[in-house]
Amino acid sequence: MTDAAHAPEVSGSSIADNDVPLDALRPRLIEAMLPHVPFEGWSAAARDGGADDAGIDRDIAALALPDAVAMTDAYTARADATMTQAMVAAGVETMKIRARIRLALVTRLEQAAHDKEAVRRALAVMAMPQNAGLGLRTLWRTADAMWRAAGDTATDFNHYSKRVILGSVYSATLLYWLDDDSEGMVDTLAFIDRRIDDVMKIEKSKAQFRSAFEWVPNPARFLGRLRYPVSSL
Repeated sequence: MTDAAHAPEVSGSSIADNDVPLDALRPRLIEAMLPHVPFEGWSAAARDGGADDAGIDRDIAALALPDAVAMTDAYTARADATMTQAMVAAGVETMKIRARIRLALVTRLEQAAHDKEAVRRALAVMAMPQNAGLGLRTLWRTADAMWRAAGDTATDFNHYSKRVILGSVYSATLLYWLDDDSEGMVDTLAFIDRRIDDVMKIEKSKAQFRSAFEWVPNPARFLGRLRYPVSSL
């Protein structure tokens, strides 16, 4: 009989992970992968290294993150979630809208400060022609997470225009930040402030435009009445 004191160790984590939903396992695996990504990219080698570090069975890790697309998708989703948590903890609901959006952008970059190479490699994956859909999807999701964390409840056309504008600001800021070597990323912070100024000007112009045309009948409602005339009875 084998002496229990000398029996081979069995990782309780890897056994337990059989019962963990893959959606719950992915953020943990991504976190464990991050030290490996600068050297291995978003690859099976980085995934296996992270799985070993976290005590996750490699086969289960492969099910959770089968390829680079799944890895970068999970990485950005995890970043969205941690950004939202940090904004709530910072008391975002007490801030003015400009400060909320600035906090979202700054928080997202500060949290990735030690993972610049992982971000760079994630962008390289999304820049591949076959992954264009991934890039658009993750950018939209991030802009949506920022607005939702900022307390936006718009459901009309503004819901979409806000996210398109913020997505363009974030993508431009991200590229600027990747090449920013300034102390405390002060150059990027200045860049963010300039872009937010631009957005505020756009929003002001939109408000003035809407105000100027408030008296104009809604064409959709007009056409709807032509299609479904109101009974005179």
